[in-house]
Amino acid sequence: MKKIVLITCMALFTMVAFAQEKNKNMKFDVNGKCGMCKERIEKAALGVKGVKFASWDIPSHQLSVIMDERKTDAMKIKTAIVAVGHDTKELKATEEAYNSVHPCCKYREDNSDDGMNH
Repeated sequence: MKKIVLITCMALFTMVAFAQEKNKNMKFDVNGKCGMCKERIEKAALGVKGVKFASWDIPSHQLSVIMDERKTDAMKIKTAIVAVGHDTKELKATEEAYNSVHPCCKYREDNSDDGMNH
């Protein structure tokens, strides 16, 4: 009987240990140009419930996130980002959202990197 209880406890402990793997690292492309874009993109990503970390790199246009897969997914994050005017590969911001960004952040017309100017 003691062996059965011990085996059951070990099996439960193993399942709980593997279940703790809830955080996922992801990277995806987000269009933008400068430090103001960086702040806007990161704020939008961090505003999604379950996102624990967000950092957008200006030269590479890569957004790195750490998220809790039980609470969110990549499409929810991308939807929040396009809502503030920045395109991803899968989703495009509406004209209204894109036009709401600062004039220097208009990446569709001029895809240069203005990161050092802002």
